[in-house]
Amino acid sequence: MAIASINPVTGEVLKTFIPLTDDELEQKLALADHTFATYKHTSFADRAQWINQAANILEAKKTEFAIIMTLEMGKTLQSAITEVEKCANLCRFYAEQAPIYLADTPAITDASRTLIRYQPLGSILAVMPWNFPFWQVFRFAIPCLMAGNVGLLKHASNVPQCALAIADIFHKARVPEGAFQTLLIGAERVAGLIADQRIKAATLTGSEPAGQSLAAIAGHHLKKVVLELGGSDPFIVLKSADLERAVSTAVTARIMNNGQTCIAAKRFILEEAIADQFVEQFVHKFKALKVGDPMQSDTDVGPLATPQILQDLESQVKASVDAGAKVLVGGYRLKQSGNFYAPTILADIPFGAPPYQEEFFGPVASVFRVKNINEAIALANSTQFGLGASIWTEEPEEIELAIEQIDAGSVFVNGMVKSDPRIPFGGIKRSGFGRELGMEGIREFVNIKTIWIR
Repeated sequence: MAIASINPVTGEVLKTFIPLTDDELEQKLALADHTFATYKHTSFADRAQWINQAANILEAKKTEFAIIMTLEMGKTLQSAITEVEKCANLCRFYAEQAPIYLADTPAITDASRTLIRYQPLGSILAVMPWNFPFWQVFRFAIPCLMAGNVGLLKHASNVPQCALAIADIFHKARVPEGAFQTLLIGAERVAGLIADQRIKAATLTGSEPAGQSLAAIAGHHLKKVVLELGGSDPFIVLKSADLERAVSTAVTARIMNNGQTCIAAKRFILEEAIADQFVEQFVHKFKALKVGDPMQSDTDVGPLATPQILQDLESQVKASVDAGAKVLVGGYRLKQSGNFYAPTILADIPFGAPPYQEEFFGPVASVFRVKNINEAIALANSTQFGLGASIWTEEPEEIELAIEQIDAGSVFVNGMVKSDPRIPFGGIKRSGFGRELGMEGIREFVNIKTIWIR
């Protein structure tokens, strides 16, 4: 696969890169293995100093890094700046919390002393996506490095400049050479990396097929993986909800990152009593969204990252309409250069149409109507996905019922699903397994060693 930066606004090839040769890749693997032998013995204080310096660099050059992201994958410049700031916050959080999360944990047994110790595993491979090209990498890299592991990044092939910029940040932060390296290689070489005995575990954020492939290979070699895959998150609005706030949040939750995020709200499940009012406001706000150059400050929705994503989304909408769904707004690609698709709302969706089971990776919202919370939860749980869910209600009984019965890795009540360094993030069912972030995330790639002393 070609490794190139292609501007999704213009289709212009910005820069191409030559993949690593086999010898170059071997050198990087050997360096990671060699570095781990000493890096695992560094102190939390030293690691925190390097990671805090990375945060300083991120903050000082946030606009520069944001421009790289916007040019390579099309997110709005302001959202890219926010992404860099979020990465800096992540650095500072784990620099402070890692010694607490990984401190020896005492236990009471028949021994005179029992404890659990958390020790690094070695070289961890990260296969990362293009949609949050900094955040996805940092939420792997920072816990990895603070735990004493070393990281190897195989980034998406359409964001190579982001991948190289991240490696440079760690270099300038004086993270020891070899503790974090970017591998400019195609996806076809991942299997060989997983098979290499020096790679101890892997993490992947991406599509379901990519996750299945990596998990199968890792399983064959008995290596642990963490997978964060697709989602079709429900956004349930019940009659007691603060409707104005719910509608405003619904728009943001669907069109953030140009609609290209696994945790975006995609299925809007509305109780009949408020459905008409919600839809009226929802359509009004979608019509007001400005689609255009993501570098402009007043742009709400930029282009999709690649022509293939645009084509896939267009096909899904067409199939939904052919099945009987009604387009309330949008429903077409824009007649201009670039990978632009109009913000779209689908309604009256017949059972079995694509929105019931497929993930729409772009600014397309699907609206469903239900009679009550029980129908809402049943519909929310009816997909193969289980990443996140948002429910809007002021009734305590409904809140507790949703928390207990919705099948998802996270449930947000009267708020938008988001990732946060302070809490674990991940999914169930075909949305993946394992957790990133929080205490649970940093403990995914360590040896949880039981120590029993008579």
